[in-house]
Amino acid sequence: MRHFGHISPAARAGLFHREPCAFDVRSPARVLAAGLGATLYSPATRPALADDVYKQVGRGVVSMVLCLEDSIDDGDVEAAEENLVRQFTDLAARGGEPPLLFVRVRTPEQIPDLTRRLGPAVRLLSGFVLPKFTEKRGLPFLEALVEAESGPVAADVLAGRPLYAMPVLESPDLLHLETRADTLAGIARSVTAYRDRVLALRLGVTDFCSAYGLRRSPDMTAYDVQIVAHVIADVVNVLGRADGSGFTITGPVWEYFRLQERMFKPMLRRSPFTEGRADALRTALIEHDLDGLLREIELDRANGLLGKTCIHPSHVQPVHALSVVSHEEYSDARDILHPERNGGGVMRSAYTNKMNEVKPHRAWAERTLQRAEVFGVAKADVGFVELLAAGLAVP
Repeated sequence: MRHFGHISPAARAGLFHREPCAFDVRSPARVLAAGLGATLYSPATRPALADDVYKQVGRGVVSMVLCLEDSIDDGDVEAAEENLVRQFTDLAARGGEPPLLFVRVRTPEQIPDLTRRLGPAVRLLSGFVLPKFTEKRGLPFLEALVEAESGPVAADVLAGRPLYAMPVLESPDLLHLETRADTLAGIARSVTAYRDRVLALRLGVTDFCSAYGLRRSPDMTAYDVQIVAHVIADVVNVLGRADGSGFTITGPVWEYFRLQERMFKPMLRRSPFTEGRADALRTALIEHDLDGLLREIELDRANGLLGKTCIHPSHVQPVHALSVVSHEEYSDARDILHPERNGGGVMRSAYTNKMNEVKPHRAWAERTLQRAEVFGVAKADVGFVELLAAGLAVP
């Protein structure tokens, strides 16, 4: 699979200076973590789940979470597990290349149980999403993950490939100021001990808001809710460092996808859509409250997050279009990492609009080239409007 793999090779060639790389479940963890992109959640109760998975592949989805936790009723868990096993078996029989598939579980015991019940179809499983993760609650999940891999069928089918964990940071202990530091320290200890199994950390901002009876409107991003913004900052501070100790942290879910009455003016400025190129696209994005999503994606990246939790297919292409590295970013990153071309130290960018300084900008440059590997580099005259339009053009 690859990002923008659902559009034609000719269309990709017209958009990219450097095309996104191909990857699969056996690719290095650093590639998978950077390449998660818009991770689409779906309740595991859906009767045509296998059909849904392949439908979303055709729309550019490369990672999905099949949920047995908050998205389904407590009384439906057993039926959802049975459906999940049935749908995985269906997917395995069809062949083809599904996206990276993760299962969001409720209890540690579900991990080895489901892995055993999946049988040979476990080859399609990338790992598990671990809810309400803290050190005390999370360690049993991580231990269960190791146990699941050692089962007779799983060990044979996986053949040394790990099942990954994606802990969700959403506990009230992480939100509350008096317990936040200790909770973050505990989370850091537990995920560091299982670093080779932890693919990414996900932020449960809806649960954060719930603890205070809050819900952001489609005119506001998570960063406008200050209590949430402070938690995100602290999570990145402790768990997202660029010194080799950090993890990929994904952006929070965007909840809106229906028409709503707007209170504030649109956040999506007109200039990228000028010259008649895509004014209708801009209007559609605003009407469906996706201008707020675009703003939040930009703020995610500015605050050290990569990828995003998504609950609706219409959110996928905006996330991916804004994850592509611009030609200007790519030029700056390469100059910073190869200072011998320009003498090192401080240099004017090739675009002559900024200062590039080798030492303080190095970590940014490394992360930018990692993103470029999986999302590609746009041509100099291609912006997110063209990328978004191309991604959305495929039904």
